[in-house]
Amino acid sequence: MGRRHLSRRTALLACLTAVSLSLTLCACSAGPDDAVAIPSTLETPKLTAMDINPHDRADLRQGGTLRVAIAQFSTQWSPIQADGTESSTVTVTKPLLPTFFRSDAAGTQTVNPAYLQDAHAEVRDGHQVVTWTLNPKARWSDGTPITWRDLEANWRALNGKDPAYKPSSSTGFELVTSVERGKDDFQAVMTFERPFSEWQSMFNGAANAPLLPASRIATPELFNTAYLDAIPVTAGPFKVEKLDRAAQTVTLVADPAWWGDKPMLDRIEFRAMLPNTMAGAFGDGTVDFFSNGPNVAGYQLIKATKGGSVRRAGGPDFRQITLNGKSPVLTDPTVRQALFQAINRDAITRTDLSGLDWPTVNLNNHLLVANQNAYRDNSLGLSRYDPGEAVHKLDAAGWKLDGDVRKKDGKELGLRMVIPSGVTQAQNEANATAHDLRMVGARVTVVIASPNEFFDKYINRHDFDITAYSLLGTPFPATGSRANFVQNGGTNHAQAGSPAVDTALDRAAGATDAATSFDAINQADGELWKVAGVLPLYQRPQLYGARANLANIGAQGLSDIVWENVGFTK
Repeated sequence: MGRRHLSRRTALLACLTAVSLSLTLCACSAGPDDAVAIPSTLETPKLTAMDINPHDRADLRQGGTLRVAIAQFSTQWSPIQADGTESSTVTVTKPLLPTFFRSDAAGTQTVNPAYLQDAHAEVRDGHQVVTWTLNPKARWSDGTPITWRDLEANWRALNGKDPAYKPSSSTGFELVTSVERGKDDFQAVMTFERPFSEWQSMFNGAANAPLLPASRIATPELFNTAYLDAIPVTAGPFKVEKLDRAAQTVTLVADPAWWGDKPMLDRIEFRAMLPNTMAGAFGDGTVDFFSNGPNVAGYQLIKATKGGSVRRAGGPDFRQITLNGKSPVLTDPTVRQALFQAINRDAITRTDLSGLDWPTVNLNNHLLVANQNAYRDNSLGLSRYDPGEAVHKLDAAGWKLDGDVRKKDGKELGLRMVIPSGVTQAQNEANATAHDLRMVGARVTVVIASPNEFFDKYINRHDFDITAYSLLGTPFPATGSRANFVQNGGTNHAQAGSPAVDTALDRAAGATDAATSFDAINQADGELWKVAGVLPLYQRPQLYGARANLANIGAQGLSDIVWENVGFTK
């Protein structure tokens, strides 16, 4: 790790993520195949920090192909573009694009020497300044070196100043006033207008914010289209061999030009398939690794598969229901609050998690999970199942019952709930939501979309009234989910927000001590309950099926995958 040049104040800025905001997870004594059921009465789940079958590189055999199941064959392959945030896109591109930091199981960030020799923050003339010193050996796949110009181009694309760029998030970058050349082309000096505590989330794969090449993002047209149906330039231990939409596969091969540790694997094949068919593909040997999530049948099949293992951990991911705040019938936050209270989250959580040996505990915070520092319920009763109060709110908002359905100004309270096909939990959630809302006079029509169209055609285009899917968190609670919740957030699919939410999240991002940051995070969460755009359900289990001899990959918790170290044991 490179040198650190930090004053006491800037040390706080650099270490806030690493120390104060990390998960406090306890390891379970049970292994994957002898898991013990955890009583549903537990208030705080005690879950493993990560479960990856760790092995030294010397224990692994050189070569082999890893076949990984993914839920979608994407259209937009840039994870920093607004339409590229789907989990399959992120999964495929992590072995391909630069990440300046490595994240461990507690969320502590350390410099990734493959790309970065040093990164340090200091205060100059009252402004936070971060100096990034790059590894001069790092190259893009087109042969050009990675230089300060790439950081500058990413900042210009992500800072929110030019609306023609469509970034997934501007968090942190909107605070930067300049990116300049340092001592040479391999050093960038970044100046902020005010402190940004989680600056280590920038150019960081663990925060789903890798670096992209200036040559492909320097103009809005390039930024938005260069990675459409293509992955033209990479800079990782692997490179693209083939994108095959017909076969729904993405094939990566070890890049011989990679300057770091040689990848143990020869090839990675990502195969898109319906989520509820992944366990069967694992059982019959078609794939070696997949995210099962809260799929009970899949969980049982993994345990029954010879040579298979369950890998699970607690992380910052959660299931949720999103209401579209710009839907004509949902523009009133009081109506959205009423629908929150009409949905029986206890019943949904029990159904989704039944049989998984996972705590059936509702999540009552948008930004922190239950076993995370400073987690608290800020919902002011809006998390409580209370159909009587829901009826009262709907009546007060002018939606009067007319037969079985409420009406206002001649319009029915009719809602389209869009869910992806092949996701058992989404179907459970749609059935329960339709039943619960019918009881208070709202009619729900369920629309089932193909996995490849769910985000691209519906969610990213705001073509829904209600939807359900998982939100995947990062090691950065103050900023990692900011784009989902601020008013102009690139992934705010609820299209709901408030100045109070934005201000609190800004305060969290600029805090120089843990207490201030956590106070602001919880203040933001309280405002998000009032906005009533996203209804948290439960902390989603990170539960994977993996070949027993597959090493250094699994349920990562807050850690990231070091792809060059993934392989099969000898």
